[in-house]
Amino acid sequence: MYDMANIKKLKTLKELAPDGMAAFAAFDAAAMAAGAIPVKYKELMAVAVALTTQCPYCIEIHAKKARAAGCTDAELAEAGLVAAALRAGGAITHATHALG
Repeated sequence: MYDMANIKKLKTLKELAPDGMAAFAAFDAAAMAAGAIPVKYKELMAVAVALTTQCPYCIEIHAKKARAAGCTDAELAEAGLVAAALRAGGAITHATHALG
């Protein structure tokens, strides 16, 4: 199912739902722009979230952007471990719901 060639279909999505896609593009650009948090750190966060949501498109896109923003493989690896710890932590805390 995952094929980066599908990204080309975003053009079709934009044609079919122009207002929604324009709003998404503006929101995404604003969220990822430099601000109180530098782009490098935003891209590390994006990679960690993408790993948690397991979106292969987002992983590939944001890992490239993170490297372009100056992230090292060590930083990306640590972001991955943070994502894994948070995901595991969610499972642990939700396990309490199964207890009597």
